[in-house]
Amino acid sequence: MANLAQAIRLALHYGEENLGVTDIFGEDVGPPLGGVFTATQGLKTTWNTPLDERGIIGTALGIAYAGGRPVAEIQFCDYVFNCIDLLKLCGNAHWSSAGEYNVPMVVMTPVGSGIHGSIYHSHSFESIASHIPGWKIVMPSNPLDAYGLMLAALKEPNPVMYLAPKALLRVKGEELIPGEPADEKTLNQMINAPLGDRSGWAPNWPKVEDFTVPLGKAKVCREGQRATVISYGRTLPLCVTAADELRKEGLDFDVIDLRTLYPLDMATLQGSLRKTGRVLIVNEDTEVTNFGEHVLRRLIDTCFYDLEAAPVLLAGADVPGVGLAWELERASVPQQPDILAAMRKLASEKA
Repeated sequence: MANLAQAIRLALHYGEENLGVTDIFGEDVGPPLGGVFTATQGLKTTWNTPLDERGIIGTALGIAYAGGRPVAEIQFCDYVFNCIDLLKLCGNAHWSSAGEYNVPMVVMTPVGSGIHGSIYHSHSFESIASHIPGWKIVMPSNPLDAYGLMLAALKEPNPVMYLAPKALLRVKGEELIPGEPADEKTLNQMINAPLGDRSGWAPNWPKVEDFTVPLGKAKVCREGQRATVISYGRTLPLCVTAADELRKEGLDFDVIDLRTLYPLDMATLQGSLRKTGRVLIVNEDTEVTNFGEHVLRRLIDTCFYDLEAAPVLLAGADVPGVGLAWELERASVPQQPDILAAMRKLASEKA
């Protein structure tokens, strides 16, 4: 089974061959490294840029304006904050031109904790990204969705922000990508560059197929009656594991993977909350002006009288960054025991 980074690589290869991708670029994106997480290894349209995030975003906008279809990578989302004004230009180009211009570009960047990255390589970005109009925003939690969401992003006529959870990039999937060889060793031999000299290496791409996860469509990963748990990215698998454990205690939960943060799949979220009457949102961004607060507000606006207990947000600590030592990192963002405790408490609240 492909891991999440390999799934992105396979999707970008499909995009080069079938969807008109013209440029994939960023810091260390091209040979020999193929991206700091190897998500662009072996792709034919890759090239390396200077260490200049504003230059990367500006170049992507220019290529898209000129009729290309670029994929620009910001090596870590922690370094995209100085590009907010340019991201706003990318997002409002279609609207401000009264629909005359499309900007078919994807910006992908790794986000979140999980790699011992401390304050410079562990930030979340979804709350800020969601406040930049004109962008669609996705965050996969598994390789198959990573593949399908990237193909959906590459088909979009206007900007998509593709947020890849760092902690999951090496996690293997449970479902095959269409066209992926079933044997993991075979896949690795086909698409992973060797160590050492790579000057004569070229990937032997499998014949992966079109598989699109529609933007704006959430996924119900577990079904239950006791409460609704909404998450995405790194914390989604933790919520699923917690739900499986609590089911043994007779507590069953709906667990929903947003997959697309903007636009939100409100129909799925509302349907679940109206069934269960209780909701917990889990992510790892700091709790202050957290994206989960926006989800809660929209659910309260539309489903207030369906609630049987106060809605809950479980988020990262209100600190300026993520701790360096492993124990400090674990204390900075929700972990499995925190999620278990929050789910158990919500399920036992009196209506």
